[in-house]
Amino acid sequence: MLAARERARTRQVLMIDRFGLSGDVQDEWSMDDARITWSRAGKVFLAGRLTVIGSVGIPRQSWLWTWANEPLPPATLGDIERVRRFGEENGYPVLPWPGFNHHPELVAEARMVAASVLDAEGLWADSTDDVQLHFLVHDVDPVAG
Repeated sequence: MLAARERARTRQVLMIDRFGLSGDVQDEWSMDDARITWSRAGKVFLAGRLTVIGSVGIPRQSWLWTWANEPLPPATLGDIERVRRFGEENGYPVLPWPGFNHHPELVAEARMVAASVLDAEGLWADSTDDVQLHFLVHDVDPVAG
């Protein structure tokens, strides 16, 4: 697990640095087509594909994996089932559980291991209403201006 966490951390830093995803960057994502774009000053400069890996219900402080969340569009799930199987096959408890109480360290570890298992370029998160959504980012490409 340590190797998976380190790999995800390294890839996250590379994605942020390589594509300039800090500072005044805005993001827009769509559950319909599992896509994300980043813009600066209203001009889109980067796009990628998303896998929604889980959500944190703020009022209940609970994590729910997307494979256990039926109402999500199938495009958003990517290959999330591999994360659940990885947890089962390797005796890693939080990965095959449908959900668990929100502990920041557990959520961070689950996200990083999922990123490594699914070979993501990075991680992203956003909050909407009373839910934090957690994404893996794949296939990041600059958008021609």
